[in-house]
Amino acid sequence: MAHILIVDDSPTERHFFTSILEKNGHTVSIATDGEEGVDKAKELNPDLILMDVVMPGMNGFQATRRLNQNTATKKIPIVIVSTKDQETDKVWAKRQGAIEYLTKPTQEKPLMNCVNQLLSA
Repeated sequence: MAHILIVDDSPTERHFFTSILEKNGHTVSIATDGEEGVDKAKELNPDLILMDVVMPGMNGFQATRRLNQNTATKKIPIVIVSTKDQETDKVWAKRQGAIEYLTKPTQEKPLMNCVNQLLSA
């Protein structure tokens, strides 16, 4: 199936997303902060990125913006998955280049619907 990069500083969230994605046949790579996420995206060229917002150092909005400004990574779809649920957060995420925005806690079905829709586009 697809190679998906999870960028999240929470071990619990990384485990949750990894188990769902692997159960559905995807390969997963992990980054624990925005800076590592940008580096791994350049190195691995994943099919999709799940990006948290609130992380130490470079946050998810900054990492998304940086990935979208880089010609090597700007075509990788980025889904923000965050506890930040304000409409302004969603608008800002899209302005930074995110394709979709899911609010934590998310469940398997909406996550996989989003992933499958973006991978088939």
